[in-house]
Amino acid sequence: MTKNNLLSEKLTYTGHNSTPTHLHLYSYESTGVVTAHGEDMESLIPSLRQDAINWIQIHGLQNAEVIQKVCEYFQIDFLTTQDILNSNHLTKIEEHEAYNVVILKRLLPKKEGEYVPQQLCVIQGENFVLTFVEKETDFFDDIHAALQKNILKIRNRQSDYLLSVILNSAMASFMSIISQMEDELEDLEEHFLSPNPDKQPGIEDIQLFRRNYRLIKKSIFPLKEQINKLFHAENKLLHKANRPFFNDVNDHLQFVLQTLEGCRDMLSALVDLYLSNNDQRMNGIMKQLTIVSTIFIPLTFLAGIWGMNFQWMPELSWRYGYFFAWGLMIVAAVSVFIYLKYKKWN
Repeated sequence: MTKNNLLSEKLTYTGHNSTPTHLHLYSYESTGVVTAHGEDMESLIPSLRQDAINWIQIHGLQNAEVIQKVCEYFQIDFLTTQDILNSNHLTKIEEHEAYNVVILKRLLPKKEGEYVPQQLCVIQGENFVLTFVEKETDFFDDIHAALQKNILKIRNRQSDYLLSVILNSAMASFMSIISQMEDELEDLEEHFLSPNPDKQPGIEDIQLFRRNYRLIKKSIFPLKEQINKLFHAENKLLHKANRPFFNDVNDHLQFVLQTLEGCRDMLSALVDLYLSNNDQRMNGIMKQLTIVSTIFIPLTFLAGIWGMNFQWMPELSWRYGYFFAWGLMIVAAVSVFIYLKYKKWN
């Protein structure tokens, strides 16, 4: 039974990843980047700078106490801290007075064709960004490189620009997954339309894509309404100069949603194709059985006549009666077969 989190003061990580909690700090401004690593917040405090953007990446949520200390230092409220530790929390965007909260899912490959959701929580304040992930990841590597090389003058921009970059990376990941899914569905459709019945896929191939579709929809669809919270003018933490970058995030989101809608239609069409192919195969089987039955009906009729128990039956005493019966049955079977061939019923 799910507990009421409003009646508990205890913070507990609800996920199953066993990655030890550790922190990475990227403190940057226009002149350079300072990095630091630690197991808790106290070890990073000396490296924090008031005149810089402090990006703290928290990998592994096992140690709820460390997570709590990080949130307390940046004055993140208790309910938001609970949401961070709840690995099953729904995708959402929240605006607070001193920070914005974005909770979304990333899809990591589990095995061929399947994905497992991992939670990513981003908290953006005036001069800090906190990212919480459930395990070690290379998701931020491109952003690390951009900070080191100051690509697009990323170090000269405010914290909301870093938020837009992280969201764009998440959208790019979804775009890659959904585009690959669309291509694979098109290949599957070609196999279903193949005239060779041996190459036609089974229902389990469709089910795999249906599971992925539901997982992607559950992960991304809530952002359709939530992302509007990042665009209204009252949000003081999102600067006007950086709003075009959030518009770009929204464009990528709309692409994913539209492609997802197309995949839904294609999945529905594939199910119809599968059922249609099954009906065709069943019709083919019934057609073959009907042809066999039709050929043997006159033979059964003749065998039934000669099998009747009459005393006087001329063919019984005729020397060539047995051969005549076989000949008549063969002629009848061949005649029926030729007639069906002529009518193109087989």
